[in-house]
Amino acid sequence: MRTAFLPCPDRWKTLYRAAILETNKGLLPQRVSEAEAAVKARGREMFCGNGTVEETEALEDAPYTLRAFRTAWQHSEPA
Repeated sequence: MRTAFLPCPDRWKTLYRAAILETNKGLLPQRVSEAEAAVKARGREMFCGNGTVEETEALEDAPYTLRAFRTAWQHSEPA
């Protein structure tokens, strides 16, 4: 079987989508953490001047969305 590796610029997008579309509350913390790490890594890559204006804007917005997801599932768990 052949394993496909995502280019670095697209990896954060894939992990971000997986996090915001995750329906299993048990997997959500892991998905959000993976996406946050990928967003930070891509941001460091783009600091060197790679990427588009649109991607830069999306990377600036992504941490806020992921933080909102993290807060939402933390407050929705039974006390």
